[in-house]
Amino acid sequence: MEQNKRFKARTETGMPTTDPHEALTKVRRMLERQTDTDSTALREIGSRRRENPFEVLISTILSQRTRDENTRRAYSALFRVYKDADDLAEGNLKVIERLIRPAGFYKVKARKIKEVATIISQRYGGEVPQSFEDLLHLPGVGRKTANCVLVYAFGKPAIPVDTHVHRISNRIGLVETKSPEQTELRLREIIDRRYWLDLNELFVRFGQEICKPIGPRCAVCDLKATCKYYNEVVSQAATPRRRRSRE
Repeated sequence: MEQNKRFKARTETGMPTTDPHEALTKVRRMLERQTDTDSTALREIGSRRRENPFEVLISTILSQRTRDENTRRAYSALFRVYKDADDLAEGNLKVIERLIRPAGFYKVKARKIKEVATIISQRYGGEVPQSFEDLLHLPGVGRKTANCVLVYAFGKPAIPVDTHVHRISNRIGLVETKSPEQTELRLREIIDRRYWLDLNELFVRFGQEICKPIGPRCAVCDLKATCKYYNEVVSQAATPRRRRSRE
């Protein structure tokens, strides 16, 4: 098959089996055909609240290890009561826990959110820092969260790598890495900076709608010709069945 030839040719050169810029273009087109899909919670909140990076920062913490719909519910409930960092820093911890309960791990997240609000209020005058290094010093903020704030709150080029981005980048053959941090650093090397702003949004939605963790929809995916997972797993598994049917 032609797609297998393309896959083997790229594998033999030691290149990523999938061209990163071609992959991003195809992912965007596939998502445009998915008429029933929504933007991620962070893109939605960031688009509405670009003038309020603090809300984006807190939403990013809320989004950790939960689904978008839960992030939206917790975010809406929290900011109906507390309007900014100063207000939230003075908030009652039990009330915060109750408001963000839909996001899961609400006790841990409530404590981190209150700590972050206090630091933002006291150290930064209520303004979220725009430095990656300063963001990393905030409680509950790792590389992914800091990069999300840069992208969704400030519109600064960065590559937030969550489970979707890490899994998809390895599955389709862009990278061969063991951790999200390794994936981030490798993607920074192989992807032009002009694509960074949209990468997380595209891959997260792609992972939710098509390249799912379990039961990926390979039949409707335009990346099959060079996808590492499809060529090494899916197509190989189908070969014996085709042979048996001919026998």
